[in-house]
Amino acid sequence: MSEDAGVTRAEYCVIACAEAWRGAGEILAAPMGLVPTAGARLAKLTFSPGLLLTDGEATLMGDVPALGAVSRVSEGWLPYRRHLALVTGGSRHVMMGASQLDRHGNQNISCIGDWKRPERQLLGVRGAPVNTLNNPTSYWIPRHSPRVLVERVDMVCGVGYDRAAAAGPSATRFHHIPRVVTDLAVLDFETPDRTMRVRSLHPGVTPAELRAATGFPLAVPDDVPRTREPTPLELRLIREVVDPAGLREREVPR
Repeated sequence: MSEDAGVTRAEYCVIACAEAWRGAGEILAAPMGLVPTAGARLAKLTFSPGLLLTDGEATLMGDVPALGAVSRVSEGWLPYRRHLALVTGGSRHVMMGASQLDRHGNQNISCIGDWKRPERQLLGVRGAPVNTLNNPTSYWIPRHSPRVLVERVDMVCGVGYDRAAAAGPSATRFHHIPRVVTDLAVLDFETPDRTMRVRSLHPGVTPAELRAATGFPLAVPDDVPRTREPTPLELRLIREVVDPAGLREREVPR
């Protein structure tokens, strides 16, 4: 299949996000955004049936509702304090957003410009440091651009591999950034120096396009793989069960 044959870029992104939770076992998935949420639910319905999902508030869901629909089956109660216990115990894989992300995996969601006098005030640091030092933390970037993929973040919220290494074993023990999914590609840090590399390009994206959209030099091999195709079952689940309203297209338009 290809985008020309009907598979949209948003659907490739859902597949790429779902793969982040492949074989995860009985851990909590904490996706942030429509596409990551669709990915987590698809993973639950296919290759990661033990995955735990929440309604985004305080309930563990026993079913897999469509995006925007209400869960009909409650499997457990997960108030904030218990959620934090899962975070500090490493029993969660969160997929966060990033206003800025650098080649080492340092993430910024707090401010743009000097933090003493920022040009833009964003969310704030929130739980990013604890997330990155205690449980697997992936990232979802719906608009891959030099403004987001930057040489140096203006403020570190999520901890990257270079800063974790500098802080020592207490920081590196559970630090892990499995993948970065964008609307152009899938990236990871599986390199000797733990810097960002291209894992796959989404169909229709060229190496030159990806390099131009990245704010630091990024090696893109000529033989880099393409993000895998959805199976007929996965495509049906995305379109008929997980996201029949097509909300995924809001984050990654056709």
